[in-house]
Amino acid sequence: MNDNKSKRSIGFLHAWNGLKEVTKTERNFRIHLIATITVIITGTIIHLTLIEWAILMLTIGLVLVAEATNAAIEKLIDYVKPETNPLAKTIKDVAAGAVLLAAVISFVVGLLIFLPKIYGLF
Repeated sequence: MNDNKSKRSIGFLHAWNGLKEVTKTERNFRIHLIATITVIITGTIIHLTLIEWAILMLTIGLVLVAEATNAAIEKLIDYVKPETNPLAKTIKDVAAGAVLLAAVISFVVGLLIFLPKIYGLF
């Protein structure tokens, strides 16, 4: 039992280190974190409903997970294939495209939630 707890602690430590690393080294991840803070502050000010918060948290999570996964894929490709390779470029481009797709979807969801509330203020 104690061994399982130790393994969970070590796993959590590795995950935490990964989050610190992606935050420290990936500019786009930091940009998404700033956008997240802005959305949370704005949502608090305009009193979002519980379902609106849930939807926003899911879309924010989608973008942050996509960005972290993209960073891991890029680092793995750089490690495995440091020289220029067309297939490596394609892999990186597809991973970056997934982030873009997640960000656009999140932006549209944000518009759907925030615009009616902002228009309601005027």
